[in-house]
Amino acid sequence: MLLYPHWGDIKINMYKPKNFQERVLHRLKIARGHLSKVIQMEEEGSYCIDILHQSQAVQKALKEIDNLILENHLQTCASEAIKNGESTKAISEVMEVFKKKS
Repeated sequence: MLLYPHWGDIKINMYKPKNFQERVLHRLKIARGHLSKVIQMEEEGSYCIDILHQSQAVQKALKEIDNLILENHLQTCASEAIKNGESTKAISEVMEVFKKKS
């Protein structure tokens, strides 16, 4: 008979960043790891589709980083600018980012 522990009994030691900068740096290091794998795969002549999958992981990681940075900017810098009556400038900065994305 197999016995499995309850999920609450399992302790998983996952890294949990303490602040915004640690979160961003952690995600950047993950992206760097994916990019290193893409380079390695290309150097080794890996199957093209496998390289594309790994490349997509890099792009996804970078998008997540962008979203995290944008969220922080909106909650801090942009919010403060709007409170200080500089809403036009704050909105313009954010819009410039979205224009460059497309």
